[in-house]
Amino acid sequence: MPDFEQRRRLMVDTQIRPSDVTKFPIIDAMLTVPREHFVPGSLREAAYVGETLSIGRDRVLLEPRSLAKMLDALDIQPSELVLDVGCGLGYSAALIARLAEAVVAVEPMEGLAEEGQGILADAGIDNAVILERALTNGAPKHGPYDVITLQGAVEILPDGLLAQLKEGGRIGCIFADGDLGILKVGTKIDGRISWRFVCNVGAPVLPGFAREAHFAL
Repeated sequence: MPDFEQRRRLMVDTQIRPSDVTKFPIIDAMLTVPREHFVPGSLREAAYVGETLSIGRDRVLLEPRSLAKMLDALDIQPSELVLDVGCGLGYSAALIARLAEAVVAVEPMEGLAEEGQGILADAGIDNAVILERALTNGAPKHGPYDVITLQGAVEILPDGLLAQLKEGGRIGCIFADGDLGILKVGTKIDGRISWRFVCNVGAPVLPGFAREAHFAL
């Protein structure tokens, strides 16, 4: 029987702490949330490797370091409401739930949202909900949000999603840039997003966030 608790500690000690992620709530969340429960059954043995994991249909679970760097840069507070876009089976939502007051997550893959909600319930996480809907739509009914996270890369960001961010709120996003994406955190100031660089991260583009291809005759 694999010792997943030991693997979680090893993940934090070899992937998270060396990446200058030192905020106690994030370290505690990553030591506590059982990542192996939030991956397809066939990938449980690989749950703690330091790379992205495919969850099907060109979608991935971000590598632990990348997600930790995003959460560290966003500095989520216990009183804040967070929108988590593209949560898969809910690992990112489970981590954020330990940092924030509440999390609304969206996931478009059929059946994944329901399965993820069950995993969250089994883990005793009652301040996060996963909704099955298009990622670009977000969840405006429950907003506006103090923080928005996107669990994959983007080429474009829809105005409708950015409109769900509160004035003064933050958004964590990976911008596609060839093989290497660029993780940035933006702050909404006077209705506009001001971005700052965090680190390089590799991830596929999320559904609906790709730039339309234009063909010239």
